[in-house]
Amino acid sequence: MNAQSTNHLSSTGLQEFSDILDSRQVRALFQPVVDLANGQAVGYEALARGPVGSTYESPIALFAAAQRLDRTSELDWVCRAAAFEAALADGGSRLAGAVPLFLNCEPSAFGTPCPADLQSIVDAAQRGLHVVMEVTERDIARDPAGLLSAVARAREGLWGVALDDVGAEPDSMALMPFINPDVIKLDLRLIQARTTAEVARIINAVLAQAERIGATILAEGIETPRHEQIARAMGATVGQGWLYGRPGPLPRTVPSPNHPLRLINIEDATTKQTPFDIIAAGRKTTRSAKDLLIPMSMHLENKGLEGTEPVVLLACFQEAQHFTGRARARFERLARTASFVGAVGAGMDPTPAAGVRGANLTHDVRLRGEWDVIVVGPHFAGALVARDCGDTGPDLQRRFDSVITYDRPLVIEAARSLLSTLLPATPEGTA
Repeated sequence: MNAQSTNHLSSTGLQEFSDILDSRQVRALFQPVVDLANGQAVGYEALARGPVGSTYESPIALFAAAQRLDRTSELDWVCRAAAFEAALADGGSRLAGAVPLFLNCEPSAFGTPCPADLQSIVDAAQRGLHVVMEVTERDIARDPAGLLSAVARAREGLWGVALDDVGAEPDSMALMPFINPDVIKLDLRLIQARTTAEVARIINAVLAQAERIGATILAEGIETPRHEQIARAMGATVGQGWLYGRPGPLPRTVPSPNHPLRLINIEDATTKQTPFDIIAAGRKTTRSAKDLLIPMSMHLENKGLEGTEPVVLLACFQEAQHFTGRARARFERLARTASFVGAVGAGMDPTPAAGVRGANLTHDVRLRGEWDVIVVGPHFAGALVARDCGDTGPDLQRRFDSVITYDRPLVIEAARSLLSTLLPATPEGTA
C-alpha cells in the first residue's frame, strides 16, 4: 500500500476520498501465494480497494489522495483493518494457523497510533493471524531509519517481513541485507521479461542473500507455465500470479498446507551502539595517525566507484568541517555509481553533496568522536571504524584507535547504526 502522488485532484474528488476514509469504505481482496512444487496455497496477499465503481476503487488513487491530504498513515491502518476483518470472518476460520497473511505496509504508519475505532480488530489480528509485513526497496532508500524502526516493531509483534518488488530498482539491491527479509519477492519484470546480464546480477544477489539467512524466494507475476519454469530456475519455491488465481474474496475455508511457508524470524532490533562500539567489542584495535588511515579509508570508498555491484556507502566525518571541498567532490562521484551514499557529522547538512544523504550529529557526542567508512554490497562488506584519541595539533597527525574488518554480519550491524541517524528524503534530497 505504497503512497503515490498525482498532480491534479479536484476539491470534489478529495472530499469524496475523505468521505470514503471517514466511513471506512475500504475493502480487501486476496490473491493466493502457492507452493510451486504442488500448487497448494501457502499464504494470501491482501490487496486494498475502494468502493466498486468509485473514483477511488484503485489503490493508486486512494493513496494519491491520502498523500495530498496527509492521511497516508490513517489510510494504511484502515486498509490493514479491512484485511484483518476479512481474514478473521466466520469466527477466525478463514485464515489462521500456518497460512500467513501478506500485507503491504507504509513504514510511517508504524510510528502513528492506531485509530481508536480500529483497535479491536487490530488486537484480534495480533492474537489470531500470522502476518507478514511487505515493504519495498524504495522504502529503505526513502527513509532508512524509519524502515529499520518499523521492521523492528513488526518483529517484536512476531510478524514476518517480506521485501517486495525486488529488482524493480536494481541499484537498491545493496539495501536488502539491512532488513534480512523472511521472504524475498521477485518483481514480475524479472519473470516476464527477457533474461539479461542485469537480471542475472539481481538474481545472484538474491540467491546469495537467501542462502545466507534462509529466506524464501517468491516470484510475482506468474501468468503462464513458462513463467513458472523461469521462476523455479531463478530459485523461487513459492509464487503468485494469475496462473494461480486473480484477486478475489478469501475461500470459505483455507486448509493448512502440506509444507507451510517457513519464516526465519530474525531479530533485527535497532541499536544505540556506535559503529566503533559494535566492531571494536570483538576485535583488536590499532592506534594510528590520521595520515596513515586515509589510504585505507579511500580504498573502501573506491568500492563504490568500481560499479561491479551496487553498494551502500556510509561515512561519519565527526564534524562537517572535515567534509571538505575535495571530500564533497569525491562523494558526488560516489553517489553517481553507488546505490546509496550517506555522510554524517556535527553540523552536516541534510544533503551535503548532490545525491548524498546527510545527518547532523551535533547532539550525539559518542558518534561525533568517530571516523567511520562502511561499504556494503550484495557480495562485499567492509568497514574502517576509528575513535579519536583527542590529540591536538596538526589534523593529519591526530591519532585514532581503529579496526578494519570484512566480517559481513559485523559490518552490516555497524552500517545499521549509521543508517538509523538519517532522516527521510526531502524533495530537494535524494531517494
